[in-house]
Amino acid sequence: MIESLKHVRVAVIGLGYVGLPLAVEFGKKYKTLGFDINQARINELTSGKDSTLEVSDEELAATTDLSYSYDIEQLRSSNVYIVTVPTPIDQHKQPDLTPLIKASEMLGKVVSRDDIIIYESTVYPGATEEVCIPVVERVSGLIFNQDFYAGYSPERINPGDKEHRVTNILKVTSGSTAEIAETVDQLYRSIIIAGTHKASSIKVAEAAKVIENTQRDVNIALINELSIIFNKLNIDTLEVLEAAGTKWNFLPFRPGLVGGHCIGVDPYYLTHKSQSVGYHPEMILAGRRLNDGMGAYVVSQLVKKMLHKRIQVDGANVLVMGLTFKENCPDLRNTKIVDIVSELKEYNVNVDVTDPWCSNAEAEHEYNLSLTQKPENDHYDAIILAVAHNEFKALGVDNIRKLGKKNHVLYDLKYLLPKESVDMRL
Repeated sequence: MIESLKHVRVAVIGLGYVGLPLAVEFGKKYKTLGFDINQARINELTSGKDSTLEVSDEELAATTDLSYSYDIEQLRSSNVYIVTVPTPIDQHKQPDLTPLIKASEMLGKVVSRDDIIIYESTVYPGATEEVCIPVVERVSGLIFNQDFYAGYSPERINPGDKEHRVTNILKVTSGSTAEIAETVDQLYRSIIIAGTHKASSIKVAEAAKVIENTQRDVNIALINELSIIFNKLNIDTLEVLEAAGTKWNFLPFRPGLVGGHCIGVDPYYLTHKSQSVGYHPEMILAGRRLNDGMGAYVVSQLVKKMLHKRIQVDGANVLVMGLTFKENCPDLRNTKIVDIVSELKEYNVNVDVTDPWCSNAEAEHEYNLSLTQKPENDHYDAIILAVAHNEFKALGVDNIRKLGKKNHVLYDLKYLLPKESVDMRL
């Protein structure tokens, strides 16, 4: 058992959008090791740079008690391990716990008596104790809650958000025993300015994480469906939402493509677990189907508009502005813009994608897409404003229109431009 926080030596496993900001904050108070299997990522951070742009060069330089490594042996000196590896879904939209299982196998090789393993990755309720911990036990030969302990504290990082950062977002904590729960809570409370909420069990904390994003997903699905209805009624969706939003308790959601590492993924973890215990979740899955279909819907509306304007679709040039899953952020994980691109290609359309925030190398690696660095003027039959980057807003409608041919369609998915200056809005 860790006697007090002054004896804590933290290791953060996975240094992506979630892990690095956490490691930096712990590194301000405790001896902290940032661990990642990606050697290039370790080299980058060691040189004082963060390609995710979540942590500034100045912050990295100032965190003197934080070191980095891809060498498993260096993990042995730690006694609190915080796992922040990704938990994606597979092609069948089933939870893929492979990264978590591999991280647990690795920790099984280095964990010692009285150590605590805290998981932050999104999982379904029960996964920590039913899937991860047995792996650690098997590899280490240690007994859970006798030789080592566990906690769960769901990540709430919002990539690209400079206002809501790890320290000022209230943190849910939990532990495998009452004593460990208190230790985990105190540990996070020592770095989280916003405070903590100690859940009664690991399962409760796991469930809290998946329903946070499930709630958002279902709400966005409702607004997407309303957008489809209003489009058929020839009513501007944003105008309706602004009018309805004058009531004090109307929730300010907007229609759009639901991508990213959480909202489009977490509900599938909950529905998977729900189905495994014999309940078929109607509303959640209906919302998922609707949101997953928005890329195809956007393209169908664009094609109709192009035909209406007598623009030939077959062989047309279409520019998609933005590829990242959200504005002003380089994160490409689970971006739904690729759904638009692949759907356009079904119509034999020539698609160019431009995005000032993401790297061409990453776009090629993740999606086999080569970015267009400088789109040509007077070249495009249609332009889709897909991501609301500040750079696109700064261009203004005139400069964006210059990219299109004399007869073209400008489709604004993000309400970035005034209604009267575009041909279509979502």
